[in-house]
Amino acid sequence: MALIRDSDTGLVLIQADWPDCPANVHAYSSTRMGGVSLAPYGDVNGDAGLNMGEHVGDSRDAVRINRDCLLDYMPKPVTFLSQIHGNIAVDLASLVADQIIEADACFTSLPNLTCVVLTADCLPLLLASVDGKCVAAVHAGWRGLVNGVIESTLKQMRQKTQAEISAWMGPAIGPNAFEVGSEVREIFSRKSHKHALNFIPNKQVEGKFFANIYGLASDVLKACDVQKISGGNFCTYTDEELFYSYRRDGVTGRMASWIWIG
Repeated sequence: MALIRDSDTGLVLIQADWPDCPANVHAYSSTRMGGVSLAPYGDVNGDAGLNMGEHVGDSRDAVRINRDCLLDYMPKPVTFLSQIHGNIAVDLASLVADQIIEADACFTSLPNLTCVVLTADCLPLLLASVDGKCVAAVHAGWRGLVNGVIESTLKQMRQKTQAEISAWMGPAIGPNAFEVGSEVREIFSRKSHKHALNFIPNKQVEGKFFANIYGLASDVLKACDVQKISGGNFCTYTDEELFYSYRRDGVTGRMASWIWIG
């Protein structure tokens, strides 16, 4: 993982250079730094920010300009999904221009098609086959994890390639900040007894737990025979300078995480 800082524009990106990513695959996550969005979609200092989400109340013109700021780092055209916390993964090659798609993951085996998801605490998961022939971007909040969005995406990727798949976990809310109720722990525990280990009781509040979304996603990936897993070193909630956080701020922007075959 490397931070890319543009001193002229203020743009700050995370380059996802995980060790098992093939050389022809390129992947990034944006931060809140750079862009033209005004408060509450700006940066931590009250200056303009890089909000990538059209659905959060920000000016559409600002979002369009923000997305254009990234054109040097992602091939066009780019399809942004209408994310619904489900388990649908779509093949970008099957979509038509300007089509509105309700889905939480996208994949492709074609070069220069950008798979992208938006998040502001949920986990952005980027996947790549080690032969460089198929990539995917997954919006993996806790509801999507329960609903099987990772399993659904991997199943369709494996119809494109038989090669091993590696994963990079982008910026999400960290295990010391993601408080959930006992019902969430119970839902995951019913899916797999291993998931219970990713919930630590909040000693200050009865019936509340701190959930490790990175650990939950890792368990799902390993159960699906994905062993090459990187990333997961972020916390959108506590790192206010770099990241938007819905849990922290309520009304806020969204970051993008994207991947493509070069």
